[in-house]
This record gives sequence, structure tokens and C-alpha cells, in this order.
Amino acid sequence: MFRLHAINAFFGDALLLEYGTTANPRFLLVDGGPPQTWSRHLQAVLRQVKQGERDLELVMLSHVDTDHAIGLVDYFAELQAGTAGLPAAKALWHNSFHAALDPDGTLAARFQNMMTGVRAQAMGSAAIAVNGIAEGNSLRLKAAALGVPINPGAPEGLITADSAGAPWQSANLTLRVVGPTKANLKALRDEWGEWLNEHEGDVDPYVMANADRSIPNLSSIMVLAEADGKRLLLTGDGRSDHLLDGLGKAGLLDAQGLLHVDVLKLAHHGSDRNVTKTFFKKVTADVYLASADGTYDNPDLATLIWIVEAAAAAGRQIRLVVTNETDSTEKLLAEYPAGDYGYTLEVRDPGQNAITIDLA
Repeated sequence: MFRLHAINAFFGDALLLEYGTTANPRFLLVDGGPPQTWSRHLQAVLRQVKQGERDLELVMLSHVDTDHAIGLVDYFAELQAGTAGLPAAKALWHNSFHAALDPDGTLAARFQNMMTGVRAQAMGSAAIAVNGIAEGNSLRLKAAALGVPINPGAPEGLITADSAGAPWQSANLTLRVVGPTKANLKALRDEWGEWLNEHEGDVDPYVMANADRSIPNLSSIMVLAEADGKRLLLTGDGRSDHLLDGLGKAGLLDAQGLLHVDVLKLAHHGSDRNVTKTFFKKVTADVYLASADGTYDNPDLATLIWIVEAAAAAGRQIRLVVTNETDSTEKLLAEYPAGDYGYTLEVRDPGQNAITIDLA
């Protein structure tokens, strides 16, 4: 058995993997979504897990953006409070900002110092980044207080493609880490330093607002999950070049630099900023999942078009699965009719907490 439950996390990610057997299912949670995900959807899903007398074999935070982290912080807070009816977490994978990019704390201190007064009001997503760093730290502290092992067995305490060692194994499920690499983290650390050097002295809020649009993204844990001969690629908010680099280092690309999986979770909610048209010719899937609700125009129409065009050109029939109907999915259907391009579009039932993809 191998199923992916894409929980309605609005503009974020919250994914529950179900594997093992029907008689003995096991569960793994990836990300927890932004505010309200826990109270409106994730809590109910996890209570169903506990009703089956199961716990979570692993909880993974792909990265510390608030639209991935807050639901997990809410979950761990409930565990700390002793709330009944919730599954325990047996382990946590979580590369904190400090451990991954800022071991001496200087980047976070400099960045947080920028976020004061009128400048903070101007820098919307930069404020989200600061909050994400704080939420990630909160999650780490709660896990430690609960005695939940964090990145158990990982060299230097980090989950990376270079240092992951043997794949993580549980029942019929194998997780192979394909990102980030140590080189990705070093490049991102340098990028943060250069960004701060360039913008630290800005005082005009309008200048700061423009700088906000170029703020470096955080690096995601990306994994290839395999069970019963089926493969699922989980990408967080990772960049396609980082993903291809990690897949190559793991020896997962063929001689032509290509990979086919059964399900591909679109990075960054289907944003066209994290991927290229060429990527969808190199990494292909039978099913493409977008966890988004139209916020920030995600999934971007361009991303959806690149997918259906690449599949049609190769003569592949594909499924697009989305957690919410958006303007872009409506435009895709209107401008690229499903019958002409060989795809189907499946949308979560608004009355359900999640949409399920059966892999095996």
C-alpha cells in the first residue's frame, strides 16, 4: 500500500504518506501548512490516524517558511499540552535556519535588525521569512522538550543529500534524500550574505519593498519516496536546478539526464519562479500535484502549461491533481482543453480535508 493524502493547506503544504499494508498501515507527515491548517484540516486528519491506533513514524519539515511550519508548531504544541486523541511523533527531520545556513547566528541577527519600524511594514514576505525562522526554532524547542529525536543519525545534525547515508526505511517505504546538497547550502549562505550587504543600509521603505522581492529562498529537504515499485518525488519549495543536481549526485538520472516518477509534488505550490520549462522534459510523472489556493497566483498558469505541453509532445497521458480550484486551473481548462492535450484535472472535494492519490 502506498497513498499520498494532500491535505488542504490553503497556500502551503501538508502531506500525509500512508504505507505498509491495509492491516498494518504506517504514516509519515511532511509539513503542516500556514495558520488555520491545523484547526480546520490537519488536526482532523491526524485524529483519524490515532483512531487506527497509529503514530507518525516520521515528521518532516521541508523548510522553515511559515506556510509549511505553523501547522507543525500547532501540532507539537498540542502534544506538549497532552491533548488526547493525537498520534505521537517518533522522529523529526528539520534543518533549522541556524543549523543549515547560520551556525554563528550572524545572518539572522542582521536580518532581524533590518525588520524594524517602517521598513518592516514595507517588507511583507521578508517579515514572513523572519517569522518562519522563529517558527522553525519554536518547532525545534518543542520537539526537544517532548524528547522527539531531531535528524537522528544525520552527520553534523543536518539532512542533506551528501550526508544522508543509507536511505531511511520503514516497512515497504524507502526515503532517499535528494536535496539540499552541502554545495546548495553554501551557495545559499553566500547569497544571504550578499543580499544583506546590498540592502542592510536601505532606509527608504519603498526601496526595501523592492528589495523584498529578491530575498533569497530557503533550501528545502527534498526526497524520493519509494514503495511497492512506485515513486513519489517530494520537492518542498526547492529550486529545479538544485533538485536536478541532487538527483544527479544520487545516481537517479539516466544516461540522458532524465527521470520518470509516478507522482511529482510541484515545488513552491506550482510557482514558475522555482522551475523551468525544460525541467518538465527532464523530470516527468504520471501525476502532478499542486498544493495551492491561488494565493500569489499559485499554481502559475505557465507551470501548468509547461507540464501539459511537455506531456502532449511526448504522447503521455497525465493527471493534474490540485487541492483547490484556482483561476489558473480554470484558464488551463479553457485555453488547453483536457481532451486535446491528454490530461485530466482532479480537484479536492471542498467537503473533504484532503485529496488522496493511490500509488499502489
